[in-house]
Amino acid sequence: MMAAAMMMPRKRWLAWLCVLPLALGLAGCEGILPKFGGPAPNLYTLTPKNTFAKGLPRVNWQLVVGEPVASGGLDVDRIALRATPTEMKYFAGARWTERAPRMVQTLLVESFENSGAIVAVGRKAIGLRSDYNLNTDLREFQAEYFDANGIPTIRVRLNAKLIKQPLRAIVASKTFEATKKAEGKDMRQVILAFDKALGKVLRHTVEWTLIQQGSR
Repeated sequence: MMAAAMMMPRKRWLAWLCVLPLALGLAGCEGILPKFGGPAPNLYTLTPKNTFAKGLPRVNWQLVVGEPVASGGLDVDRIALRATPTEMKYFAGARWTERAPRMVQTLLVESFENSGAIVAVGRKAIGLRSDYNLNTDLREFQAEYFDANGIPTIRVRLNAKLIKQPLRAIVASKTFEATKKAEGKDMRQVILAFDKALGKVLRHTVEWTLIQQGSR
């Protein structure tokens, strides 16, 4: 090999010497270089609420639902869990279809629409001129593994503020919280518990908002 190499033109010989250490280095690092690909995570979403208390007032004002504010640990598409009250982790191989606050905003808008009791509701992005804004904080949205049996309880907590426009005055504020114990350890059972817990919060938020201002 060395004899063949000595017969190379000088420039090709120098270039080969420069490339050889890089090639050897990459070969030696094969075990530590990141590997791409692998199975895609399972994606999950939740459902809007479509059943409400009878006798909800029908309102003739327009509502804009803002995207909930959330801490950095919840403002992601990963599905959060807590093994202790002070530690947050995420399920491996599972994701929401979008960031959790964005998903909750979508479900709130759809739940208001499903109530059939409001003239118009939408996001700020569509340019709706609102009479009221509903601003929310998503404060809890995780599975809690505090029991030794390994079956989680889902906790959802949402603070809502109803703001009169164009004065930007807060006319009402309330926090809604719900918990639901999963029926088992399977991921599908965990997601179903998320859906039920969030469903209670969505329903109470819609009913409270409509009742606050009645037919004004």
